[in-house]
Formats: sequence, C-alpha cells, structure tokens
Amino acid sequence: MSAQDKKPPPPPQKDAYALILEAIDSGTYRPGDRLVESELADRFGVSRTPVREALQRLETQSMLARDGRSLIVASLDHNQLAELYVVRAELEGLAARLAAQHASAEEIRVLRSMVEEDRKLLGDPGALSRANRRFHKQIHLASHNRYLVQQLDLVHRSMALLASTSLAAEGRDSAALAEHEAIIAAIAARDGDAAYEALRTHISRAFETRLKIDAGEVRTR
Repeated sequence: MSAQDKKPPPPPQKDAYALILEAIDSGTYRPGDRLVESELADRFGVSRTPVREALQRLETQSMLARDGRSLIVASLDHNQLAELYVVRAELEGLAARLAAQHASAEEIRVLRSMVEEDRKLLGDPGALSRANRRFHKQIHLASHNRYLVQQLDLVHRSMALLASTSLAAEGRDSAALAEHEAIIAAIAARDGDAAYEALRTHISRAFETRLKIDAGEVRTR
C-alpha cells in the first residue's frame, strides 16, 4: 500500500474526566450546579459512556455529590474547609522548603516574572485567582518531589469546590502579591525555614480572609 493510500491516525479521544474537572476548576460549573450526562457529552464532543465513567470517578473522589437522582458539584462545609486549609498549609510549606533547596535559578526567575505580571491583574479577582493557581503550581514543581506534587494536585482539586476566591476581598489581592514576594525571597535565599513559614503564613491569611468573607465581615468585589 502506498503512502498516499494510508489513512491518517484518528484524532486522540478527548479525556472526559479532565474536561469536566477543568470546567469545575475554571468556574464553568460551580458548587450546587447540576451535571447532566447528555449535556456534558454534547458540550465536550464526546460519547456518553466516557462522560458516565468520568462522573462516577468524580463522585468517588467527592468532587460531585448526589441530590436525589441528580449529580451536582459538591461544596465544602466549614469543617471540611478548615481541614483542607490545615493540610494545604503543611504541604505548601513543605513545597516551599524543598524549593529553597532544589529550585533552579531559572525557576526562581519565572516565579518573579509571574508576580510582576500578576500586578496587572489587580482588581480582577477571577483572573488573579487563576494566576495564583499557576504561581503555586510553579512552587510545587520547583520542589522537585513528584509525590508531593501529586498530593498538592489533589488538594488544589478540592479547592475548586469553593464558590469564591479570597482574592475578591478588598485589599487582599495586593497583600497576597506581597506575600508571594516574601516567599520568593526566601526561596532565592535558599532559606528553607523562612520559605516554609512564609508560605504557611500566606495560606493562613488566605483562610482568615475566607472566614471573614463567609461571616460578612469584609466587602468583596
């Protein structure tokens, strides 16, 4: 058979699980939203079987919950939120400590450039929230510990179940960027203890802000 007679390989099948997870993470689907198998299949251009399997997997991972016969995006109660932030603070702190040991000069420069670019997003909580996730992911990768990165991916997956971002609180966006700068400074100085404390403090302040938002103590944009 000639080369002209050969058929091109079929395009790779879209990963329904990854597509639905990304839609939750980006806020396309928010806590309480109902997910319908047929609508998801049409939206993402995949068959219903992989969508059904993806929904089952997400329910097992507590990303989705049952509401009668329907599946909805899960939400976190106060206790779950507190537990999540405790784990996040410890794991993120560890990532910063390891980054202080293992991050390359190039990785540190990327972190610095991220903060500079993020200054342009002040006043836009949604865009800054997405940038914030990229910044933290870069620190995870700079730890050069694949097992820690995997665990942090799970934690940040659960963070997608929060209906709002603490960066929407008045004044929190500029404070968060200043905290990011302190984290980078500690990593660049190769001070693992300082990097650990700077990142734990950053997460603690974010949690405190979120609690104030929930209590109606601070205004949001």
